[in-house]
Amino acid sequence: MSLEDLEKRVQVLEDIEDIKRLKRRYCLYCDDNYDADALAELFVENAVWDGGIRGKNEGREAIRTFFQKAPQRLPFAIHMVTNPIIEVDGDIAAGQWLLFQPCTDRGIDGAVWLAATYYDQYRRVDGRWLIHHTKIDVAFFTPFDKGWTVERFLPGRAPIN
Repeated sequence: MSLEDLEKRVQVLEDIEDIKRLKRRYCLYCDDNYDADALAELFVENAVWDGGIRGKNEGREAIRTFFQKAPQRLPFAIHMVTNPIIEVDGDIAAGQWLLFQPCTDRGIDGAVWLAATYYDQYRRVDGRWLIHHTKIDVAFFTPFDKGWTVERFLPGRAPIN
């Protein structure tokens, strides 16, 4: 293996770790009462946050506004993301993450379980990885006391696709 090949492989590994840190910050800011300003700074200017029935927000300022209102809907959330699959190609990358999230939903004024898959696209801008597009595909969003085998989705809530 040439030194150039080794340098490229090391760069990809460093990029993957940077993207993992980016996703951890995203989760941290969500769990910190949805810190809208900090969250918005994790996205490129023309980013898309697509949460299906939770809304599709295009552009950093629309994403900031969305997250400013998030604590009214979900006053408590713990984002646990696992099983990352990250593919890097120069200054663009794609990622897939599993999400398991206990949270409080003001719509039912109770505890709920959320499980989903994040499908992310990233861009490196001025040497920094940012989110370009995220889409959330929900497997279940169910009351804590019933669980997904009894009531997979809260009443009136369709799956997010």
